[in-house]
Amino acid sequence: MSNAIENAGDIAGREFLAFTLGKEEYGIDILKVQEIRGYEAVTRIANAPEFIKGVINLRGIIIPVVDMRIKFNLGEPVYDQFTVVIILNINGRVVGMVVDSVSDVTTLMPEQVKPAPEMGTAFSTEYMIGLGTLDERMLILVDIDKLMSSPEMGLIDKLAA
Repeated sequence: MSNAIENAGDIAGREFLAFTLGKEEYGIDILKVQEIRGYEAVTRIANAPEFIKGVINLRGIIIPVVDMRIKFNLGEPVYDQFTVVIILNINGRVVGMVVDSVSDVTTLMPEQVKPAPEMGTAFSTEYMIGLGTLDERMLILVDIDKLMSSPEMGLIDKLAA
């Protein structure tokens, strides 16, 4: 819990890309986002965990694509014109993340970031920076580096091998 508060100072005036998964709105550091693409068919990889949809060829680089809706049991994923893949650059590794939609980029000041309460959310609070409050909206701020490089995702270490 103390991490979230200690990190709050670090996010002064930082920009977050807001995206939706199910009924919740999340935010990730815009500096981790390389690009946003429409969803396209992926090539399945045998024996990959179910949440790894497969891989896509991004201008000659083969990148894994994670469907966050499957990873966090947010119901049956639907692929439509709003479904997007956020291309992330995590410690030099490029990873795609499928989300329901992206809405906007928001600048948050420290006073707009509250510590995340301990509660049953899709993301463990271990991967949350806190909650961003914007008028009527609340963004669940995700530490995308920590989440994507977590052992349960098995992405970054395996890719590095």
